[in-house]
Amino acid sequence: FQDIQKKIENLFENLDYKTVGYEMYQLIEKLFPICRSITGNGVRETLEIIKHQIPLEIHEIPSGTDVYDWTIPKEWNIIDAYIENSSGEKIVDFKKSNLHVLSYSIPIDKKITLVELKEHIFTLPEHPDWIPYRTSYYEENWGFCLPFNQFKELKEDTYHVVIDSTLENGSLTYGEFFLKGEKEDEILLSCYVCHPSMCNDNLSGVSLLTYLSKILINVNLKYSYRFLFIPETIGAITWLCFNEKNLANIKHGLVATCLGDKGKSTYKKSRRGNAMIDKIVQKVLEESREPYDIMDFNPLGSDERQFCSPGFDLPIGSLMRSPYCEYSEYHTSADDLNCVGSDYLENTLKKYLKTIYIIENNETFTSLNPKGEPQLGKRGLYNKIGASNIHPLNKKAIAWVLNLTDGKNSILDISNRSGIDFVTIKKIADNLQKKGLLEVFK
Repeated sequence: FQDIQKKIENLFENLDYKTVGYEMYQLIEKLFPICRSITGNGVRETLEIIKHQIPLEIHEIPSGTDVYDWTIPKEWNIIDAYIENSSGEKIVDFKKSNLHVLSYSIPIDKKITLVELKEHIFTLPEHPDWIPYRTSYYEENWGFCLPFNQFKELKEDTYHVVIDSTLENGSLTYGEFFLKGEKEDEILLSCYVCHPSMCNDNLSGVSLLTYLSKILINVNLKYSYRFLFIPETIGAITWLCFNEKNLANIKHGLVATCLGDKGKSTYKKSRRGNAMIDKIVQKVLEESREPYDIMDFNPLGSDERQFCSPGFDLPIGSLMRSPYCEYSEYHTSADDLNCVGSDYLENTLKKYLKTIYIIENNETFTSLNPKGEPQLGKRGLYNKIGASNIHPLNKKAIAWVLNLTDGKNSILDISNRSGIDFVTIKKIADNLQKKGLLEVFK
């Protein structure tokens, strides 16, 4: 295990974060044009691109399959869509933005009046130059999404509306990557792959988990790590349904979304509220010395609401930047490549890696010399000249570690109680273990 710890420390200290942040942004650029939904070829194309980075296993679950109270829907694919005026001018064109079409729109090819057309138009008056993102997954419908300013300029006319799509039996597609560690205990890391052309909501999570996977492949780990690339809601429910017998292995988890914008880091706690992952992420944010927010769990949001539903109550939170619904570009065409930055992605990746570092290293020790303070000088841990100074932080850390290593307090507990950073406490504990003063509590 000490070899594992050393490799993680070297990784944490020596990784070229700036380059990785730039590569994460490049992956978002590559995935941005693809039209994705909860099923279909857009998801497959996205997962195939990720598969070139990590050995992703692709799963196909047939339409009509029952997953708890839900049923896998028909598969949706789209080739083209547009609105033409009577002069043959395309005033709305799917090929210019795939957000122009209501996701899961049924095929249509007909001429209609402006009154009829308005019944199938979606806008966002509060941001009149942006295209909204709208869906109709489980009720057959069709529609177009327009900037409100464009909608206001529509004139009385006969309009030709075309949506060249298919909605037929197929499958739901998701990707999974399992990284085996020394233990059967698992860390679950999940993102969703179903949003078309939105960078912070959706693609930032996809990119971060892809590169986190690439980094951890090179490390021998204590825990096993499971990475999910799934359609939101129905994908999480499907995975849970097919993997229920193994859920007891999941000890910690995070849902990765909204990770690349300029907002401060935010952590949404698990349903339990005091799970170890909640304590670990809060420690990471405290030690970042940057502004952050902690949110209590609520049953709205992303897939943490599925993993934390009462029948599972898994210890899974969500570490993000600006939360969904709380930044103006959310679910609009403004959530584009300008909404995320490589430096913000880099910053968030550091916090995910620090979280993993603490998970991997948060051991509990017990003292082998608990009756009074041990004599440190004869072990080379203290200056032989009385009252001379060793580094004050190390002196303080040694005292705290020796006093609290009673088989009840983990390294994280000691760090929190002493106010000394986790890495320092961990290194002191390791040194005291080498000197025969501590052992790992079993």
